[in-house]
Amino acid sequence: MTRRQSREQAFVLMFEKSFRSDEKMEDIISAALESEMLKEDEFSFLISNTAEENLDKIDEQILKYCRGWSLSRIPKVSLAIMRVAVAEMLFIESVPVNVSISEAVEISKIYGEKNDSSFINGILSSISKEIKNV
Repeated sequence: MTRRQSREQAFVLMFEKSFRSDEKMEDIISAALESEMLKEDEFSFLISNTAEENLDKIDEQILKYCRGWSLSRIPKVSLAIMRVAVAEMLFIESVPVNVSISEAVEISKIYGEKNDSSFINGILSSISKEIKNV
């Protein structure tokens, strides 16, 4: 499985988590594997679990740059994509920040609405500038 496919799978898991917020990620992963909706993939599980474990910090970063927006107003697809990217940017050091942003933008072009990619790019770019200044 390519890294892009792993990220797409992580996105699907985070999207599912947005509808099943009371369930643990490991249960969502188990159900998806059992139904053969996912393939066993260490990198996508790392991203998904990292995002779940740090969801408050990730959402705080996203909200900081979504002036005037609440999480409930952000489309679930865009939010799931940004959560995956921010999890990588903040907590998975082996992935360069610019790669996380680029991959998120490309995934949003596949799964999101027409203007989602520019919205996501703007938020993630702002977060990356803060990361570089820390």
